[in-house]
Amino acid sequence: MNDASRGAPPRGGHWGPPDQGHALAAAPAGPAHDEHAAQQTRPMPIVPDVPAGGDQDDHDRGAARLSGPLFRDEMPQEPMPSEPPEPAEPQGRSQQRQRRQRKQAGRDLRAAIGVGVGLGAVIIASLFVQKAVFVGVVVIAVVVGLWELTSRLQERKGIKAPLVPLAVGGAAMVVAGYVRGAEGAWVAMALTALAVLVWRMTEPPQDYLRDVTAGVFAAFYVPFLATFVALMLAADDGPQRVLTFLLLTIVSDTGAYAVGWRFGRHKLAPRISPGKTREGLFGAVAFAMAAGALCMGFLVDGGMWWQGLLLGLAVAVSATLGDLGESMIKRDLGIKDMGTLLPGHGGIMDRLDSLLPTAPVVWLLLVIFVGAG
Repeated sequence: MNDASRGAPPRGGHWGPPDQGHALAAAPAGPAHDEHAAQQTRPMPIVPDVPAGGDQDDHDRGAARLSGPLFRDEMPQEPMPSEPPEPAEPQGRSQQRQRRQRKQAGRDLRAAIGVGVGLGAVIIASLFVQKAVFVGVVVIAVVVGLWELTSRLQERKGIKAPLVPLAVGGAAMVVAGYVRGAEGAWVAMALTALAVLVWRMTEPPQDYLRDVTAGVFAAFYVPFLATFVALMLAADDGPQRVLTFLLLTIVSDTGAYAVGWRFGRHKLAPRISPGKTREGLFGAVAFAMAAGALCMGFLVDGGMWWQGLLLGLAVAVSATLGDLGESMIKRDLGIKDMGTLLPGHGGIMDRLDSLLPTAPVVWLLLVIFVGAG
C-alpha cells in the first residue's frame, strides 16, 4: 500500500499518537471529513485524556461526570447579595412577645370586654331587682347551653341527645330548686332522665344507649349543676350569696389569666389545656382567697374572713377543674368553642365552664359556714 492510499499526513507534519497534553486526537483531513464536520451543530463536551494504563470505562465515566449540569455547577458563582441580619432580640422579651401573640390569637378583645360588661349588667340588675327575674336569666342560660352542647355532640360525634326533654326538664330543675329546695331539684332531675329515655324510644333502636347516656350526662352537667345557683338565691341573703359566688369565680379566672400571662412557665395540663400554667393556678388561688375574705366579711351575713380564705381556695380549685373539664370535652369533639353566640367569648357554655362545677361547692360551704339562710 502506497502513501497515497493512506491519505495526506496531518497538519502537524508527522504521523504518530497525539501529544498527551491535547484533549482530543487530531482528525484526518479530507473532503469526507470536512463534509461530516460541517454537519455537526452541537459542540462535543471536552473530556480529559485517558490516563496511561487507565480503562476505557473509567474514561467514559469521567466524561459523564464532567459533562452536563454537574460540570456547570463547578463554575465559580458570585455570592448573592443579602440583607444585613436584624439585631437579635433578647430571649426574655421574645418569649413575652410570643406569649402575647398566643393569648391574643383568635379573640376580639374589644368585643369580649363589651359582651362581658353587658352580661354583668344584666346579671346584677336581675339579681337585685327581683329574684324571679334572675331565675329566668338562669333558665335562659341553661336552655341555650343545652342547645349548644347537644348541637356539637350531633355535629361532631353523631350523638342525638334529645333536646326537647332536656330543655323542659332543665328549666323545671332550676325552678324546682328555687321553689322546693334540693328535694325538688332531685325529683326534677330524675323525671328529666326518664323523659330522655322515653323520648328516644320514638326513633330506631340503633345507638339508643349512646344517645340516652349523652342525654342524662347533659341533664346533669348543665341544668342540675346550675340548680345550686337557684338554691343559693332562695336564702334570705340570696343575692349576696350569688354575687359572692360570681365574684369569686370571675376573680379566680382573672388571677389565673394575669399571673399566667406574666409569670407562666410550667404547664399545668399540657395535653388538655396548653395555655394553663401552674403559676396561673397559684395566681387564681391567691386572688380568690383575698376576694373570699372580703366577700365573707362584707357581703354574706354572719361570715368570717377566715371562712372566705377557705371558700376562695375551694373556688379556685373547682373553677380550674371545671375549665379543664370543658376543655377535655371540646378536645374530644375537635372544636375550639362550643358556640359563637357571644363575640369574643364563644358560646354560653364557654362562659359556664367554670361556673357550673363551682356552684355546688360554694352552696355547700356557705351552708356549712353560715347555714341555709
